[in-house]
Amino acid sequence: MTTFQGIPAGAFGFYEELQDNNNREWWQEHKAGYQSLVKEPLASLLAELEPRYGPAKFFRPNRDIRFSEDKSPYKTAQGAVASVQEGVGYYLQLSADGLLVGGGCHSHTPAQLARYRNSVDASGTGEALRHIVEAVAAAGFSVEGEKLKTVPRGYAREHPRAELLKHKSLSASVSLGRPDWLATPGAVREIAALWDGLRPLVDWVSRHAAP
Repeated sequence: MTTFQGIPAGAFGFYEELQDNNNREWWQEHKAGYQSLVKEPLASLLAELEPRYGPAKFFRPNRDIRFSEDKSPYKTAQGAVASVQEGVGYYLQLSADGLLVGGGCHSHTPAQLARYRNSVDASGTGEALRHIVEAVAAAGFSVEGEKLKTVPRGYAREHPRAELLKHKSLSASVSLGRPDWLATPGAVREIAALWDGLRPLVDWVSRHAAP
C-alpha cells in the first residue's frame, strides 16, 4: 500500500515565499513547512520509485556561498537524484515553477570523459547515442550539458557526431510546471514513465562513460 499521496500545492508556495525572503530568520520560522510540504512528500515519492531506480539522495537546501556574489543562504529548489553510478542517474526538482524531471550524466571525471569521447567517436556506439538523443528530444526533453565551443582536439571538425563530442556532460530534462496529477498518488506512475523514457540515455552513459 502506497504512503505517497501527492506533492501538495503548498510546496510551490513555500518556494514562492522563499524567493522573496531568502534569509535565515525566515527559514527557521518556516522550517517545519519545508519538512511537511517539500521534503517528506518528496521522500515518500522517491521511496515508491526506489525499487525500479534505486535509492535517491537529497541535495542540501543550503547554498555554498563562499565564492558567490549572491549571499542568499538557501536554494530556491529542492533536487534529488537516484544514481546509477557516480554522476549518472535520474533527477527530480521542485521549485516555485513546478516539477522538473531529468536524467543522464551530470559530471565527468577525466577518465569518464575520455571513455565517453571514444564511444561517441566509434561508429557503432556513437550512432546508437545519436539515435537515443534524437528520440529523447522528439519525446519533448531538452538535451543539455556542459559543452565545448569547438570539437575537442584530436577529432575532425567535420566529425559526423561533432555536437555530441563537444559535450563534457550529457543529460536531458523536461519542465512540467504544476500538472494536476502531481498532487495525487498517480505522480509515481507519471514520473516513472518519464524516467523510463530517459532510461536509454542513462544506460548508454552508464555503460560507455564509466570510470
